[in-house]
Amino acid sequence: MTHSPPPGFLILRDPVAGQSFVRLQPGQAVTFGRAPTNSVVLQDDRASRCHAEIIAGESGWLLRDLGSRNGTTVNAEPISTEQVLTPGDVIRIGAAELLLCAGEPDDSSAAVAGDGTATHEVPADLDRWNKLVVHRRTKTSLLEELQQSAGSVPRVGRAAAELCRLAFALGRATDAAAAARLALESALQGCGAARGIVLLPAADPGAAKLSCAASLPLKWPADQIPWDAVTTVMAANEALLARAVEPSAAGARRGPTLSAPVRAAGRPIGVLHLEMAPGGPEATPDDLEFVMAVSDALGMASENLAAREVLSSRLASTADENLRLRQRLGEETKMVGSSPALQAITSQISRVASTKATVLIRGESGAGKELVARAIHEASDRKNAPFICLNCAALSETLLESELFGHEKGAFTGATERKVGKFEAANKGTLFLDEIGEMSPAIQAKFLRVLEGHPFERVGGSQRVQVDVRVVAATNRHLEKAVAAGDFRRDLYFRLKVVEITVPPLRERPDDIETLARHFLRRFAAETGRAVRDFRPEALEAMREYHWPGNIRELRNCIERAVVLSADDTVDIHELALSSLSSFGDTGAGGRPAPFKPETLDALEHRHVLATLAAVAGNKSKAAAILGIERSTLDRKLGRWAKQ
Repeated sequence: MTHSPPPGFLILRDPVAGQSFVRLQPGQAVTFGRAPTNSVVLQDDRASRCHAEIIAGESGWLLRDLGSRNGTTVNAEPISTEQVLTPGDVIRIGAAELLLCAGEPDDSSAAVAGDGTATHEVPADLDRWNKLVVHRRTKTSLLEELQQSAGSVPRVGRAAAELCRLAFALGRATDAAAAARLALESALQGCGAARGIVLLPAADPGAAKLSCAASLPLKWPADQIPWDAVTTVMAANEALLARAVEPSAAGARRGPTLSAPVRAAGRPIGVLHLEMAPGGPEATPDDLEFVMAVSDALGMASENLAAREVLSSRLASTADENLRLRQRLGEETKMVGSSPALQAITSQISRVASTKATVLIRGESGAGKELVARAIHEASDRKNAPFICLNCAALSETLLESELFGHEKGAFTGATERKVGKFEAANKGTLFLDEIGEMSPAIQAKFLRVLEGHPFERVGGSQRVQVDVRVVAATNRHLEKAVAAGDFRRDLYFRLKVVEITVPPLRERPDDIETLARHFLRRFAAETGRAVRDFRPEALEAMREYHWPGNIRELRNCIERAVVLSADDTVDIHELALSSLSSFGDTGAGGRPAPFKPETLDALEHRHVLATLAAVAGNKSKAAAILGIERSTLDRKLGRWAKQ
């Protein structure tokens, strides 16, 4: 008999996400890691994608490390195998700490199972954790005390206090000019200098000289900047203490100066220069030491600001790229056309998208079933979650089960690690299963239980996995016949057929052919850089008359080929290279021959000649030979039809 461990919950303290509670429930594993499929997602690079898990065992709650890169500790001791936990144990994964508590959290704490909901309520039974806390502080008073006692502490102490204050101030600086001003103020105060200037690389990348980033108490005239000292400091990468300059015909009297390099990665990038008042206190080597320390602090701040700027530009670039990808995805997945059939499908999508109903999409291969499924996902409240696709006809029964439900390490030959299935990957999102009619009866039974909301187990595992997934299925088979023949489960058929959307083949949507063709023409012309702008009239007529056995997929490939091979700015009929395949029996959808349409002999001849030209890839000599007429006769006919 299996014994469930006593109720418990975890208190998660994550430096990024804050504090949250995770309820532990028998029969449901709680997983930790960076991957979004985990019960608790950790925003820490030291955590592996699937780092650890806690499950119920006969001896209590069990902690397992899932082969993580940096390991898992319990009470500061690393674990190598399965670890039995007791209330009060502290688990550490990267920077996150988890405390195991017995019982249930307070009703007011809004504890949840694995979704990381944060709260500021503290359960009443956290005495053990609180006993570990010795002192609590919300703000340090050390800096204030150091500044207040600056007159009574030795010089080194005063310098340390000022440098500590400066470090905090530089950490809050938002740009190089603000950081330079803060450093200059600190240097002037620490050395008692009369004025100072900070020279840093100019914002303009093409500028060769340094420019003034800050100057105090007033702006320095350009002719007073000591470029001789600046050049020496930059070349030698050393701080300099210079004596006072006596007045002369060349200039006024100048007090002692202190010049130090502002370094980044050990290389001088600028100069902090101070000038003492003439006749005032002398500058000392201790002052030079202090100025060097301030300059080094400014250098580190400059490095951090530059790195922050690069990171911000990369984030902005990534955001722009994500926007472009979303726009491109929207272009690729939007439904194009204005036929009544397409409008009816769009109306169905808008009504069903906001519900949780399972949708069955029926139609021939290439008619756009996946496009309809993606439109349902994008119009639903799951649009920000994953949209996962799987073709059930492309895999064997064993591989399909593994792809759908995942497998554990060692479940079968070649299973070298745990694999998350499509159901887990699509959690909170949409799972699109194409060719659902090809699923084997054994997998149909397991699939049906998941559709009914039951948890499932990975192949070779015993852990129950619960997901929230909307399923959209598609098929080009006659499922009713498959049910009658015993190849498809009747209960699964009715479970899938909650909402049914039928996508008509392209030959039944003639009004959309030209619209789709022009849409693909613009798209592929932009992608390839070809100056192809339009179709010739006979090419448009041929596309309208063609039966399109491959549906929209064939039209798309046809236009792409024509754009690539076109030698002109317009697509001619022979560049379409239309197929001669039959439209019914090709996709297994059971198409019917087109009804009889009365037409004149001239129209019939016109259509037959164009079809013959298409069959020989536009070779007029071959077409004339097949038709039994002269090449000149064929040219006259084509010329006459082009004028009509």
